[in-house]
Amino acid sequence: MGTSENLDFFDQPTLDVARGLLGQYLCREIHGVCQRLPITEVEAYDGFTDKASHAHRGKTARNAVMFGPAGRWYVYLCYGIHWMLNIVTGAEGYPAAILLRGAGTLVGPGRLTKALRITEQQNGCTATRANGLWIEASGTVPSQIEQAPRIRVHCAGPEWAEKPYRFLYNHPLAL
Repeated sequence: MGTSENLDFFDQPTLDVARGLLGQYLCREIHGVCQRLPITEVEAYDGFTDKASHAHRGKTARNAVMFGPAGRWYVYLCYGIHWMLNIVTGAEGYPAAILLRGAGTLVGPGRLTKALRITEQQNGCTATRANGLWIEASGTVPSQIEQAPRIRVHCAGPEWAEKPYRFLYNHPLAL
């Protein structure tokens, strides 16, 4: 994979990037201290036709980052209380992103962003060390990846809610 300083990794099909993120490090530098957490759970949202995606109904002020270059953070507020951290993937103009749901011992996207102090300030930033939030290669190639339906996307209808676009590796909740 290499580090996210090489953003070409993110400019690939979303499901390939989702699998490739598992086992890599989510890195966050706060006040000169760097935390490196192995990514254990992600969820993919892929394009205009994915009814669970924020981009399904087109480009808005909220989801505009998803339409931009790969390797940028898409951060949004969920239920008015939890920030959600996503990495944009694929070609510019094609809205796709991957929600980071778990890393290290942090299970759940809201817990993850709270522990790493991620807010709207990271929205649209490139995933680089210079911006204090990046993904780094761990040298680990997961031997066993679990796939499951995404969580809480029932409003997208059964066809999209049941797609196995959630990927887990060495995760306490792996199926």
